[in-house]
Amino acid sequence: MPELPDVEGFRRVAQAAAGREVEDVVVNDSQVLRGVRPQEFRKALRGKEFGTPWRHGKWLVIPVGAEFPEVLLHFGMTGRMLWCGRDDEPHKHDRVVFRFADGELRYRDMRKLTGLHLARRQSDLDAQLGELGPDAMAASAADYRERLTRTKRGVKAALMDQEVLAGLGNLTVDETLWQARIHPARSTGDLSAPELSKLSRRAHTVLRQSAKVAHVPDRPSWLTGHRDEPDPHCPRCSTALERTKTAGRTTFHCPNCQPLDNS
Repeated sequence: MPELPDVEGFRRVAQAAAGREVEDVVVNDSQVLRGVRPQEFRKALRGKEFGTPWRHGKWLVIPVGAEFPEVLLHFGMTGRMLWCGRDDEPHKHDRVVFRFADGELRYRDMRKLTGLHLARRQSDLDAQLGELGPDAMAASAADYRERLTRTKRGVKAALMDQEVLAGLGNLTVDETLWQARIHPARSTGDLSAPELSKLSRRAHTVLRQSAKVAHVPDRPSWLTGHRDEPDPHCPRCSTALERTKTAGRTTFHCPNCQPLDNS
């Protein structure tokens, strides 16, 4: 499932289209368009120049023309962006294709759980992004501290909530909590100031390093490098990792490095 680092990679892919005029828009599957008909979508973009794409959390935004409209893309569980040559073989899951003189920007998605929105004005943009918390990679340590302690609940559940901090997902949260030595079920109300500070530092490290490669890397020294093994063990202390359900998601943690009772 694409998380912030993946979408940051998609932003870099979309950057290839910045400054280029849209020659045509091919909608192969209208089910991925949200709140706009294919003809309207095509008419709003043809002949317009794509601007510099930007990201907030798991959302990618591509400005078109001077101000509006803007194309908003969410990638659900299986979406991705690709820059392809005009003569490259089409893929059966290429749902929308933006054509330019020297290439194509393709929105490819197998499961079609989310899709593309057209924001014609600021209120349309706010309707999609307005309830999100600060971008998790741009948020300050103070943002993490203030937003995580607004309510008392499990820290993983809080971190996964896009209205708290936007962009974190299952892999980035498990990796962050493991690096910070915090149990995923610990209550946000029980975290000390030093723990909250460490959590924000580790989150920024995980996100920055993952964003460089556009995914959470399975490094041997990271939890992510071991979670899919048949018999996973902690790369820090060699304790067998525990697999549980937290916040409705499969969760891995080290019972030795991340004790639930931190007293």
